Amino acid sequence: MDVKLDSNSPKNTVETVVSRLSGLVVPRWLWLPTLLFVATRLGVMIVAYLAVPLLLDATSPPPYHLRGTENILLDVFSSRWDTGFYISIVEEGYKFQGVPLPSVAFFPLLPLLMAAITPLTGDAAVSGIVISNLALWATAVIFYRLVAEMRSEKVADRAVWYLLIFPLAFYGSAIYTESLFLLVTIAAYYFARRGQWRYSVPFAIAATLTRLVGIIIVPMLLLEWWRQWQNNEAGERPSFWALLVPVSAPLGLASYMAYLWYVFGDALAFANASAAWGRVPQSPFETVGNLLQRPSIGWLQTFITGQIHFDNWIDFLFVTVFLILGIVLLYKGRYAEAAFVLLGVVIPFSSGLLMSQRRYMWVLFPAFILLAEWGEHPWVDKVVTAVSLPLLALFTALYANGYWVA
Repeated sequence: MDVKLDSNSPKNTVETVVSRLSGLVVPRWLWLPTLLFVATRLGVMIVAYLAVPLLLDATSPPPYHLRGTENILLDVFSSRWDTGFYISIVEEGYKFQGVPLPSVAFFPLLPLLMAAITPLTGDAAVSGIVISNLALWATAVIFYRLVAEMRSEKVADRAVWYLLIFPLAFYGSAIYTESLFLLVTIAAYYFARRGQWRYSVPFAIAATLTRLVGIIIVPMLLLEWWRQWQNNEAGERPSFWALLVPVSAPLGLASYMAYLWYVFGDALAFANASAAWGRVPQSPFETVGNLLQRPSIGWLQTFITGQIHFDNWIDFLFVTVFLILGIVLLYKGRYAEAAFVLLGVVIPFSSGLLMSQRRYMWVLFPAFILLAEWGEHPWVDKVVTAVSLPLLALFTALYANGYWVA
């Protein structure tokens, strides 16, 4: 006997509601990155929250400008390693002479933003966490739009996912410049690709005001201009005036140098201060040579006795992976993206130290676009996810307990 469903049956009602909800004005480029941001941040916070009481703290916490708090999460993300420098800059100003670790090594955009909203939050630490997380959320949204327009929504889904589960992605929620740097560089490239060069200007300048390595936005934008000129997209070539965008990008760096010269009499104070951490110009080949130098007791005995410096090898592994990804982008003729990744690898790697290299790799966003394209193969997607998530949890737990990660 045929049964005719009533138009008012629960099944039809649910389908109607879903249909109407899908027609609401919240686009995929907004809700999906937001969902991934919330999910990954909750995961990071849960790991950090559980790690503090369950794991032993590091035996020798860093002698930085740190101040503890009874709020576990506030303590983790605002009172570990470099976070103290940004808070001290907001509260005490820059320091150069007469201190063992001069804060002028840290570029000013993040402290400026923290100082701007501290009257609202009442605490520089809270301001830093708010800015970092808002920047990371905005990064996820604009990165999704960039990749969706460059490739497809499927690739964009994976690109944002890979970016947010990168093993060092917990730094995006701490008072570090990673999330802010990602936001301004992706935004500068996004508007340039759309031919909206004038909107790219403030973000390009902000990139060099956030970190010294922000200077790599210049060749990226120059090569993007050249690509559009060669391709003559939509019958329109970019104006020569658009070249003012990459040319203006170093204004951020120049303004900081002018400030340092005016206050401390040394426009290169940030570079001179970096020597306090042992960062001095050195050939990457010399750095690799030092890493590969045979220990006096031999490699096997060093490994068995646990005397091998695993941190350096982990950093070197991350550098190698991103160097390969940059070379692949170059081989594919994606010169703007390749320049950003390759220079983003080589410049920090020429500082004489492997320390922190894995964190520096996170901001090289074109590499995640390439990985997301390869992620169309299910096995690649599974490998990236299976490797990233456990490492993200491990590094988050170590960082939460005061251990050096990057």
